[in-house]
Amino acid sequence: MDELEIQRLERKEFKEEELKVIGELFKDNLLYTAALREIQTRVEILRDDFRQNNSYNPIEHIKVRIKTPVSILKKVVVREIPLTVEDIKSELNDIVGIRVVCTFKSDIYDIAEILMKSEDIKVLKIKDYITNPKPSGYQSYHLIVEIPVYMTHGKRMCKVEIQLRTMAMDFWASLEHKIKYKYDWKVPEDIKEELFDCSTVVDTLDDKMQKLHRRVHNPNDIQIEDNL
Repeated sequence: MDELEIQRLERKEFKEEELKVIGELFKDNLLYTAALREIQTRVEILRDDFRQNNSYNPIEHIKVRIKTPVSILKKVVVREIPLTVEDIKSELNDIVGIRVVCTFKSDIYDIAEILMKSEDIKVLKIKDYITNPKPSGYQSYHLIVEIPVYMTHGKRMCKVEIQLRTMAMDFWASLEHKIKYKYDWKVPEDIKEELFDCSTVVDTLDDKMQKLHRRVHNPNDIQIEDNL
């Protein structure tokens, strides 16, 4: 990673070529905004449906964002992506993103399955960092999808990254990001180790809270598991 380049971008000191590419990229800002509204509405409808027609709502909260020019260019530098609109659109899957925070691990897979069954959502990639956490300890479930956006000149497809996490995973990831930012992404090894240890605590907490929930609401399931 070119640290001087990252620092320059964080100061928003853009080169002429970068400004030109970002300008071209964000000519599609209406598409990104529309795709964001589209996926947000779908998840909100799911949440409202759970609230109205089920005794349990697995969606705690939702956060959406369109990646900023600084974030896009930093990722281009880190991943050594050629500075062209075509390469950035091809290589970056998270210009448009939504984070769905659920109560329990099982909720994540349930919500993901519902979304993947949507006829007009095309799943491009699945990254299960819950079954296979990152070396840092990061856990989340990522769906890279394409969704249709209907404009005056016809249908256009837009890539969206859907992140699904539990509240505990989200807390850990948020704290990790703040620590990385504090250390300018050069986190001391002892802090990394502490963060990793915390991620195992988070994983244990998620499992224990889910088991407790099932013990209260579905005691027969727990008894069957104990007898196996």
